[in-house]
Parts: sequence; structure tokens; C-alpha cells
Amino acid sequence: MVTADLPGPESLLRRTLGEWRIGLVAWRLLVLQTADPAVAAGMTNFSTYRAHPWRRIEHTMDSGKRLFFSDREGLRREVARLERTHRRLAGTDEQGRPFTATDPAVRVWVLVTLYECMTAMRELSGHPLTASELDLMYAEFRAVCSEFDLPDDLFPATAADVPAYVDRTIRERLEYGEPVRYLLFDMLREASAPRRLGRLTPAWPLVRTLAAHVIGALTVADLPTAFRERFGLVRTRRAALLSFLLHRGMRVLMNALPEHRRYRTPLTGIPSALPLASTASGDPTSVPDAGPARVPAPRRRKGADSRAVRLRAFFRQVLDQTGDGRITSADLQAMAHNVCWPLELGPEREAPVYAAFETWWQQLRTSMDADADGQVSCEEFVTAMLAGIDASPVFLEQGLHVAMRAVFHAVDSDGSGHLCADEYRTIFGGSRVHPAELNHGFRQLDHDGDGRITEEEFVQAFTDFFTARSDSTAGSQLLGRP
Repeated sequence: MVTADLPGPESLLRRTLGEWRIGLVAWRLLVLQTADPAVAAGMTNFSTYRAHPWRRIEHTMDSGKRLFFSDREGLRREVARLERTHRRLAGTDEQGRPFTATDPAVRVWVLVTLYECMTAMRELSGHPLTASELDLMYAEFRAVCSEFDLPDDLFPATAADVPAYVDRTIRERLEYGEPVRYLLFDMLREASAPRRLGRLTPAWPLVRTLAAHVIGALTVADLPTAFRERFGLVRTRRAALLSFLLHRGMRVLMNALPEHRRYRTPLTGIPSALPLASTASGDPTSVPDAGPARVPAPRRRKGADSRAVRLRAFFRQVLDQTGDGRITSADLQAMAHNVCWPLELGPEREAPVYAAFETWWQQLRTSMDADADGQVSCEEFVTAMLAGIDASPVFLEQGLHVAMRAVFHAVDSDGSGHLCADEYRTIFGGSRVHPAELNHGFRQLDHDGDGRITEEEFVQAFTDFFTARSDSTAGSQLLGRP
């Protein structure tokens, strides 16, 4: 079979997908994808979207860039990485039905909804694509999808067949479950402030109420008619007016902007391989949270044992990736994913990270799951962790150390045996952590002041974080000053 050329800088697909206004249909896209029962089950059991919604969205957008704005080498690497990730997402949903993220029909639906949302964006703006433009963009879209090696007969044959495919899938397969309802009406009302809000963060509790209302109303108004009819969602006049004003207003604005301001992703694409230094240095906001976020500690009495407070904060903000108040294997695997994702690790370097975090989970489960329900609560974690630390000096070596050594070797991209400041930022960077805090943490771990951290210094810092009774120990400040 002849491999079709990938869309280039002047392609209709890149020009449509790359515009800032694609964000207006982003929530619509998430709702359509999540309404597939397998996607909903995967989100419920494995996704971090409740606890870390903005990071999850960043990762999704980042993956989209790699798929549709890369050369063939970068595209194939991203497809392979997605396939490795999806193989881990399988199980049984709440109704006892087996699901897997590798189901070809599910993967085709997730892909086609992206194309459908691009066409919807143009239609909602009052400037729909012509029949010939739809054919062109669908051909460009299918050229990218061909790298997924999915059966051709699962895709709509032509652009003209897409609306019927979407309508049929909505009426025959989609479901309006809790994940869909949560996305539409609750997610933004509960979400923490976006990382890039900066000095406006204190206003977020007020802003998010308005944002949730606007995005929810816009999304319902913009969803396909078949979706609203099947699940009883009402498109009010106010919501319809909001949709009209936003979509057409953004079209006018985008057309008025110079080209370099119009697109969120350069039309020339992204390099097939991003060197670690380019993601680790410079603007720290460009790096997704690869590892534990900064855990702020509340004030305590001078001389009091601070371990329990730190452990509870660590549980809530680092371990509980799915945000359901307990940890399972899925939470530890999500941590491994967030280490591997920004580093663009290949399978040979990715596998040891996942295996190490699974080892840590097995230790947590066997030593902490007091009621044998297959999950660990915050109090079970704190109680068992303190008991284990006090009982045996090797307790942390059997789990935490295994995971942290794997993280160290994954981040040590050049195999030097040391972490430089840039590599350190890939673990602890992000806009939630001020550069001064990063520099402070790095200096605390760099005992000899030579500008690099050894593996033993790195592991000892985590040991100190879990074991130090006071916050004056360097390792206790690993994630920032208390």
C-alpha cells in the first residue's frame, strides 16, 4: 500500500486544527469521546482528570501536536507511545462489562471525533468548509490516521459519510454516564486554578463559576443534535446566542490577527525529537508536571513531629492521581506516565519506570491495605508508613527507593550518573513552583555544591522527606520550603 504524504505547513488540516479558536470546541470533543462506554470506563478507572484536569488537558493537546504537526518519524513515535499507554487501560466497568482502550472501534471513534469537531468549528462560525475542502481535509486526516494501522472499514469511507457515522454511533453506542455529566457540569466548578493564571490565581474561585457556566452552556449548544435529542439536553435560546456570538466573534478576531498570532501551534510543525534541554530549561511553564508537585505544609508547633502532616499532603497531592481519596495500582501507573510523558522515552527506557512504580504499589498494598479491599486510604497510608519507617530502615528501600531510582535513571538522559539543574526541573518544574523554590531545592540536595546531584543524594532526599521529624532537614524541603 502506498503511504500518503502527511499534511504540510500549508495544509487545510493544520490551518484548521492549529487556530486558537479550536479551543471553543475542545470541551465538545471531550464530551463526545467520553460518551463512548470504553472511554468512560478508562477515565473512571485510570484517568487523572478529576485530580489534575489541566495537566490531563495539556497532555492531550501535546499529543495532538505530536500527531498532526510532526514529521513521519515523530508521528510514528507518538503512535507507538499511545499504543503502549492504551495497552495498560483495560478492565471491567461498573456494569461488569469488559473494556480495553485498544478496541479498534473505540480508537476510530476518538480519532474521527477530532475531525468532526474541526468541521463543526467552521460550521458554527458561519463559514463552513465546502464539499471539496471537506474532502481535502479528510484525506489529510486519514493520511495521519493510517499510521495507527486500524481497519479501513471502521472509518467513514469519505468526508460525506462522516455525519452519518457520527449520528449512528451516537444513537447506537454512546452513553450519558457520570463521567460525561461531570465534564459538562461539575469539572470546572471543582477544578483548581490553571497553572498559568499567575497573579490572578486568587480570583479563580469566582472566575471558575462563570467559566463553568459559560463552557457548559456553550458545549451543550454546540453538541450534535442527535446527542442532545438522545440524552435530553436542552439548547436554550441564551446558549444558542452565546454560541453564535463566540464562534463568529472568534472567527472575525482570528482573521484580523497576523498569522503568527493566529495559530497556537506553528504551521511548520514541531521537531521529530525534542532535546531534553529544550523542555527543561527556559520557561518552566512549558513542562508538564513530570513528577511530584510542590507540597505546601501548614504551620506546626516548633519541635513537633511533622511527618504525618507531610505524608497526608503527599498522599493528596502526589499519590492520589485519580482524585478519589484512595490509591490503587492505577494511581502509581499514572505517576509513572507523568514521569515518562515529557521525556519522550522509548519503550526500552519507559518499561523500567512502570515496573518500578508497580513494585512500589505492591509494597504499599501488602503493607497498608488493612481491610484487603485492593486500595489504600490516606489514613492507612500514613499509619502504615510511619510504622514501617520506625520499624525497619529498609522499609523505604523495598518500594519508594525502587521507584525513585528508576525516575533518576529516566531523567538522567545523558547517562552521566548525575542530575544537572535542567534535569532536576523536569521532575519538579511547572508554573506552580517558583524558580526560586526550584533553585533552593536543588542547592539543598547538592551537598558539595558542584552543580549536580548524584543518585544517592537524590534517593536520600526522598528518604529525608519521609523520615525527617522536623522541616529543617534538607530533604524535607525537597518539594519547596514548608
